Amino acid sequence: MRAVTDGLLIIGASQAGVSLATSLRALGYQDPITLLGDENHRPYQRPALSKEWLQGEITNESLMFRSQQYWAEHRINVVKNERIIRIAERGDGSGVAHSMSGAEFPFDRLALAVGARPRRLLLQGVDLPGVLYLRNADDALELKARVPGVREVVVIGGGFIGIEAAASLNTMGRRVTLLEAAPRLVPRAVGEQTATYLAEHHRAAGIDIVLGATVRRVLPSGDRVGGVELADGRVIPADLVLVGVGVIPNTELAESIGLVCDNGVRVDETAIASDGVTVAVGDCANLPNPLRGAPEGDRVRFESVNNAIEQAKVAAYAITGRHGEYAGVPWFWSNQAKIKLQIAGLSSGHDRTLVRANRELGKFSVLYYRGDQILAADCINNPLDFMAVRTALAQGAVIPYEAAADPSVQLKSVTVTPVPLVAAD
Repeated sequence: MRAVTDGLLIIGASQAGVSLATSLRALGYQDPITLLGDENHRPYQRPALSKEWLQGEITNESLMFRSQQYWAEHRINVVKNERIIRIAERGDGSGVAHSMSGAEFPFDRLALAVGARPRRLLLQGVDLPGVLYLRNADDALELKARVPGVREVVVIGGGFIGIEAAASLNTMGRRVTLLEAAPRLVPRAVGEQTATYLAEHHRAAGIDIVLGATVRRVLPSGDRVGGVELADGRVIPADLVLVGVGVIPNTELAESIGLVCDNGVRVDETAIASDGVTVAVGDCANLPNPLRGAPEGDRVRFESVNNAIEQAKVAAYAITGRHGEYAGVPWFWSNQAKIKLQIAGLSSGHDRTLVRANRELGKFSVLYYRGDQILAADCINNPLDFMAVRTALAQGAVIPYEAAADPSVQLKSVTVTPVPLVAAD
């Protein structure tokens, strides 16, 4: 029998991979851990790239997850700039990962935290200098380097990344046009009322938002980008075009070793893949819907920091042989200049909504219900509503629709927590 000496190899050194490594050490896991990333940077936080870091509000060092001293003291071998291209796996889940450089990384167990990559536009002109995507540190470095020489920006994509970057660039004094193909902003993540509020706010702040926009091609100006042509013939000048039209989960390595994949690597409630051994966490993982009362067989793939952290904790429990399953409440956030949007739960399946607005204070919330049951909430500059709904979802509590209709009432004060059943003598 082969001795267990190679330990755990985590492929992917962003939030999910880092959280898995640190959670394992916190649980007392003693085997070797190798945290391997394909970028030539220490593990860093990505959310601030399109916001605080781009605007110069925080430093490079502030993005780093941990110090070198931490990694050394906790015996986590952090490897940079190695892209795995092939995995030779043995029948027991151990094997060797081969990188593009020729290096080999043996492992007793494998964890995939490989994330997702930007969806690319297939249009004429998208390869021109000045057409950028924003996913990692190198993308952000190029964007930040170009901004000083830029006056007009076109952002293609009205999801969170696109809006956040547009708001940041607008704050930095650039003229920004935001193009979204759907009839509203963030169509997959928020409801119509929230989308309308966001569009009104950002338009008032000076961003030109074009909904239902179909991009025909990117136009050159000399040897670089000069504008964007829409299907209706309108040409929007641009010194820089930033594309944010979604991401594609990185499943190629998982598929190469026979793992079941469907919009991500399919895992169970403990983050274990179809081979019963390999772990997959973060943006690349497709997991059973963790919400109370979710339809049987319903599956989701989350792209959020919270999911990466919580699912990594569950995976750490599984690796150390303890029982645990992902049972948390999904939540998300997006900072867009003066807007802080927080989302608790999942609104899919709702049959009615409730708007709680105090425009004088800049507070706006939309609550989503199925019957009398609260499912989710979109909360703008309203952390008290967010926390109340998140707590209610975690406890299986009820926030009565009628009681919540008054925006001056704190949701916490009207939440009805279920009484635990007491077994009869």
